[in-house]
Amino acid sequence: MAWFERMRTVLLSEGLVGIEGEFKLLSDLKKNQQESLDSLLDYFRGNAGRLHYCKRWAEGRVMGSGLREGACKNLVGRRLKQMGACGRVERANRIARVCGVLYPRQWKNAWKNTN
Repeated sequence: MAWFERMRTVLLSEGLVGIEGEFKLLSDLKKNQQESLDSLLDYFRGNAGRLHYCKRWAEGRVMGSGLREGACKNLVGRRLKQMGACGRVERANRIARVCGVLYPRQWKNAWKNTN
């Protein structure tokens, strides 16, 4: 558990560079352990642009999508559960897309990509 907490701290403070450095320090791993770490490192490398947690915290931005997802779920859910509401999946999806871009302040980007 201590190793996990250390890796979490490194990931949050240093991002990909820190994780790569920590993984290089590991030795004497079994084959399946090394494969797991390699797979995890491949994942981190593929998502390097999303690993700037320290910077995001400093900017006051949220880390995950839970707040946005919860807000969208409540808003769409309330709309679909209104008395007399006709819940069609395609309409619910449209409402959810609008919610998804309004909450994280992504409206301008979404509007540009509608063409």
